[in-house]
Amino acid sequence: METPEPATEQFETHRPLLLGLAYRLLGSMWDAEDVVQEAYLRWSATDRTGIREPRAFLITVASRLALDQLQSARVTREAYTGPWLPEPVATDALGPLDTAELRDTVAYATVHLMECLSPPERAVFVLREAFQLPYGEIARILDTTETSCRQMHRRAGRRLAAGRDRFELAEDAHAKLLVRFLEAAQNRDLAGLAELLTEDVVAWNDGGGKVRAALRPVEGREHVVAFVAGLVARYPFGPPRLVDVNGRPALALAVDGIDQVVTIDVWDGRIDGVYAVLNPDKLGHVTA
Repeated sequence: METPEPATEQFETHRPLLLGLAYRLLGSMWDAEDVVQEAYLRWSATDRTGIREPRAFLITVASRLALDQLQSARVTREAYTGPWLPEPVATDALGPLDTAELRDTVAYATVHLMECLSPPERAVFVLREAFQLPYGEIARILDTTETSCRQMHRRAGRRLAAGRDRFELAEDAHAKLLVRFLEAAQNRDLAGLAELLTEDVVAWNDGGGKVRAALRPVEGREHVVAFVAGLVARYPFGPPRLVDVNGRPALALAVDGIDQVVTIDVWDGRIDGVYAVLNPDKLGHVTA
């Protein structure tokens, strides 16, 4: 068995962190893997004798690569068929999650909300919130000023405030609420289903033009109940299974033979957002 080169071995110790960083910035693990691979190639080709802090160097490289990719990805996403949702990813593939900030910034609803930010705002928010980098370091990475970074962080925080700092359920309670939602839908218990939802709940469906899915968000409790009831009445549901996605339980199931992953966002103990990813291109990083 060959011994890995020191450069490769050193890079691999940081790979999970870099994947988690790039995913937070891009909302796609496929794109994140491309970024990390390119970061590895640059690391391998760099004279590393003067690099005193490999972690800082690699975060800089990965951040800049992801930012470049995000700029071009926004154009593609604007032409996407129906709502664009982030790629759900098995929790154990998202790198370290040993702080509340790391978990919060990788939560599915948060990654989705970050789509409303400009690429620089998203980068500042992730680097500051998840990785606790000082503003001076972030300014160096983004080639801007500390003052600008502080302003972008404040703007990002305000824009995300409506979707963050929510009442979070313990993991088992989150899973139970998700299962109750599915059971109420399958049993056509419309009153019970409505009771689980906030008044302003929104259901998002991402088929990407590859499979049949709602082309617009379904907004409001009454409309979401009617939408779910219509699905149950028209299509058979396959047996569901719980999966651990983006740090929270989710449901993997098939509706009319179409695989999908369903996650929820919670507000004050009720479901405030339902995210169904049906696009088969986005389901490759979900495991049981």
